[in-house]
Amino acid sequence: MSEIEIRDDRAAGRLEAVGAGEVVGRIEYFVLDAPERALVPVHTIVEPAHEGRGIAGSLARELYAVARSEGVAVAPLCPYVVKWAERHPDEAPAADPELLRAAKEWLVAHPEGF
Repeated sequence: MSEIEIRDDRAAGRLEAVGAGEVVGRIEYFVLDAPERALVPVHTIVEPAHEGRGIAGSLARELYAVARSEGVAVAPLCPYVVKWAERHPDEAPAADPELLRAAKEWLVAHPEGF
């Protein structure tokens, strides 16, 4: 597998996996401000030609690393990230139920981005 670089395009709300100059996968997310600041992943997408290479897992791991470096929580709404977090509790602390509820409410109020 060629080297994959992961970059955070905060303005676009995407954590992107880039290989050979093209985006081969991404996590779409938004930043929640209340009740506390959190990164909220909504979708994980890997291009079909690149599936099965661990890209989605690398993206999830990097999302939690970014949150940790910023001192914020992750409130996963993306089913893939929820399952990844369950398998990696040492890297992905469980989100507060109140935070998850607020994230779901935000998404219902702002469906246009997703």
